[in-house]
Amino acid sequence: MAKDGLVTLASRHAAAETSERIKAEVERRGMSVFAQVDHAAAACAADMELRPTEVLMFGNPRAGTPLMQADQTIGIDLPLKLLVWEGAGGKVWISYNDPVWLGARHGLPPSENDRLTAMASGLQAIATAAAAA
Repeated sequence: MAKDGLVTLASRHAAAETSERIKAEVERRGMSVFAQVDHAAAACAADMELRPTEVLMFGNPRAGTPLMQADQTIGIDLPLKLLVWEGAGGKVWISYNDPVWLGARHGLPPSENDRLTAMASGLQAIATAAAAA
């Protein structure tokens, strides 16, 4: 499902396993995981509860830098991110911003469309592989 550039798909795995599968898939594709933000752990440290919610930030400067050269404001949305979260019913989901939508958001020139489409395909492939049985 997609809403305002946000793509969400179901995972067949627990949140922690889904995150590990994403990291493995990112690295298999020659990209680097730059950060992993565990919102649930931060909530716990603040004596609050939150179902598993984690953001993985990753990418390759060779893909992202040309986009920032075209319009630096896209840097607020880079590196690429995948959100792994557990819903109220215990179902695990993966969400991400569609790079093509991000390009439109930042007014990138048409010359970047192929790069954005390739990034969107890559994100979809990573999320699908991580979510699959």
